[in-house]
Amino acid sequence: MALHTELPIYKLTYELMLLAMELIKNMRRDYKTTVGQKINAECLDLSLLVYKANCARDKVPHLDMLLERLQVTELLFRLAVDLGLISKGQYAKAIGITAKVGRQAGGWRKHSASSPAM
Repeated sequence: MALHTELPIYKLTYELMLLAMELIKNMRRDYKTTVGQKINAECLDLSLLVYKANCARDKVPHLDMLLERLQVTELLFRLAVDLGLISKGQYAKAIGITAKVGRQAGGWRKHSASSPAM
């Protein structure tokens, strides 16, 4: 088992968390505590789910949850761009990262589901 901090998927979720914090910093105050905090919490949870999946014998439930939460995160970023809280370029950057996370999580899930838990 590799250290979770060395996994490419962890590095991507951490990058997404940093981006989210930077974007939230510039949001209007009335949305910072609603949409902004929810984006921040979801991004943090993505990193935690990578850690949990890496430590677990049965990784599939954690990876399923990660993929589900990733969709919620994408929805929140979409809401932020539609409300004019972030630019389309910032949205594209965030979605680019979430797409990479999704591909890696999907591959990890497929591999974990096909191999027995050790």
